[in-house]
Amino acid sequence: MSKIPPKQEGDPNTTGHSWDGIEEFDNPMPRWWLWTFYLTIIWGIGYTLAYPAWPLVSSATAGLLGYSTRGEVATEIAAVQEANAGINAQLVSAELTEIAGDATLASYAVSSGAAVFRTYCSQCHGSGAAGAVGYPNLLDDDWLWGGDIENIHLTIAHGIRNEDDDDARYSQMPAFGDLLEEEEIAQVANYVMTLSGAEPQDATLAAAGAELFADNCSACHGEAGLGDIEQGAPNLADAIWLYGGDYDTLVETVTYSRYGVMPPWNQRLSEAQVRAVALYVHQLGGGE
Repeated sequence: MSKIPPKQEGDPNTTGHSWDGIEEFDNPMPRWWLWTFYLTIIWGIGYTLAYPAWPLVSSATAGLLGYSTRGEVATEIAAVQEANAGINAQLVSAELTEIAGDATLASYAVSSGAAVFRTYCSQCHGSGAAGAVGYPNLLDDDWLWGGDIENIHLTIAHGIRNEDDDDARYSQMPAFGDLLEEEEIAQVANYVMTLSGAEPQDATLAAAGAELFADNCSACHGEAGLGDIEQGAPNLADAIWLYGGDYDTLVETVTYSRYGVMPPWNQRLSEAQVRAVALYVHQLGGGE
């Protein structure tokens, strides 16, 4: 074990701590370090006074400079809106059916509509607009309320089955669990499966379900189950299903019905934005 050298005359005091007999000199901090440290404290205090910093009950201190990141974003948005005011006015004034014929206006509408779709619509319809269970696929040709540009615009603007817009698209399927017996519902479900060419769970029940379908379902879905866009009644004769076309799902649908709701976007978006996203959705490939 090495011998610890004794303290020499003139050595500074130690910190008072000892590690296996080794002590640390209590040397003063360098002046440049201390001044830097003091300046950072002064700068930190000044920053919290100048800019929003200290959290309060429902907000934060505003800061003497009145700076706000929200205000900065709002200024940038206002600048973009001002720059696009002219072409947005053209978009609003043009006939919906003629916008696609104007290359410049159509290009702007699709680009703008894509941004609107990603911000407000993709949460339900998916980033690629392919939908999900209960949320329509916007890429196919199966449209409950019509897929031409005017109907798409109307649906986006006013929504479906909401209580916020008097012009919302509205239809309601009865819950046949209150009207039919379980066996009758099984018959209808089996029959509906045959409309789209699927193999029914029970062919005998399917044959019996034809008359029940005619009496209870054909008024909306049509005698051949082809649906009716005027009523928002889906086509039951294709392979496209909003909630699923297997037997168990059909029984659930017939028993309890479905009641999907879409908000009216004309209360949150400008008319130019509604038209832009309508153009974007229409050109995805499924629009009529």
